[in-house]
Amino acid sequence: MPRDSESPPPYFNISPDQAARDIDPPLGTVDFAEMAAACHKGREDLRARGAGEEGRKTLRRFSTWEITRYLIPVAPAHFRRVLRANPDLPQGISETDGGAKWFTLDEVLRLRAFFGQEGARRKDYLPYRPKGLPAKLVAVANFKGGVGKTSTCAHLAMSAALDGYRVLVIDLDSQGSMTSILGGRVEDEWQTVFPLLARHYATHLQAENRARAARGEPPQPLDDTLSEALKLRSETLIQKTHWPNIDLIGAQLNLYWAEFQIPVWRMAARGWKLWDALTDVLAEDGILDQYDLIFLDTPPALGYLTINGLAAADILLVPTGASFLEFDSTGRFFDMLHATFASIEDGENVAARALGREELAFEWDAVQAIVTRYDAGQQAEMAGLMQAWLGRRLLPWRQEYTALIGQAGERVNGIYEADYRDFNRDTYMRGRATFDETWAGFKRLLYGIWRREELARDAERKEPVI
Repeated sequence: MPRDSESPPPYFNISPDQAARDIDPPLGTVDFAEMAAACHKGREDLRARGAGEEGRKTLRRFSTWEITRYLIPVAPAHFRRVLRANPDLPQGISETDGGAKWFTLDEVLRLRAFFGQEGARRKDYLPYRPKGLPAKLVAVANFKGGVGKTSTCAHLAMSAALDGYRVLVIDLDSQGSMTSILGGRVEDEWQTVFPLLARHYATHLQAENRARAARGEPPQPLDDTLSEALKLRSETLIQKTHWPNIDLIGAQLNLYWAEFQIPVWRMAARGWKLWDALTDVLAEDGILDQYDLIFLDTPPALGYLTINGLAAADILLVPTGASFLEFDSTGRFFDMLHATFASIEDGENVAARALGREELAFEWDAVQAIVTRYDAGQQAEMAGLMQAWLGRRLLPWRQEYTALIGQAGERVNGIYEADYRDFNRDTYMRGRATFDETWAGFKRLLYGIWRREELARDAERKEPVI
């Protein structure tokens, strides 16, 4: 309650004796377990919101209005005519007699494929995707928490899925927030990316042992962890989500153990290229051919898991708030990126130059910062200054914080999972518009990168072989 203007501030006249009576006894280590259990109970309760009868999250249906406005570029009347003329196509269901038709996303994807085959050639019913090129890996990273990193990653993944892309999300953050949003269940570190990184190291160790045997030297032993990791492939870790075209490699607290184990492996085998681990394993397992886009949600720290995600990424997105502290932190993040990857390059290239090998040079198709949790009334000037300083490195679209975003977050959902009937329609359209703009900006970036590679590949094929 607001205090009377004549009342003293609340920090005056505090009684030490009363304060001593009010506080709890000192806490010990065991009390952390009690608090963790309470949070676990609350988390499971929140996770259950939106879950189906089997206790798993379910994706809502989409109305004819949503489909024709946001998903398939056709007029509602034409959409209905096509359904009447093709009774073998999904017809949707009505919740009331004569009411609007509602469709699952699986059905929407079938309808999209039909329009892509039979519809007007000038319309983009199907998303652009060059044949023969691998999936693009997109890392969303910043070492400052609270900037909307996971939210941005989740909504880009959902936008891509609504557009018809096959999406894999890899949660590299041991907090597991992305895993919760996508309804994933992860029991321990063996259901995360940890065994993939361990397998890469074990494979390197096997190669080293073959070289040692050729020199007559004893091999380095593979412990139980490494031996077990050699048996696992990416497919065994990928789980389906409530989105038909979004799969997940999840995370949980034990994944943080990798931050301690990786440097131990690195000390034991200096020749192990840990920064290639994630890329190499995904390529070896054929994952880059099974999906169109792979989103990597990284921890809010520049540790070994983040380095793996950033090194694997083709595109790096850096969410930041429009405030001095967040902008300052983001600048330091870029500074650390430069120091970290320059150090890796320098260390590797000393040996490369001595042996006459090609030097290591990290490269990203694009690196873009993006303003998140934006308040136009309070942050317009700061956002404008950031745009002037960063120029084309900062996307010009801002992710505004709206009632739709707030309510979706409370329900552990993405905004695209929210039913527009729970809002005023204008509120819903305004709320999703901020993420639609972000997706549009990212999609232009993606199209440009893919098209550039497609043209370069085609030009190379036409060159005469000498």
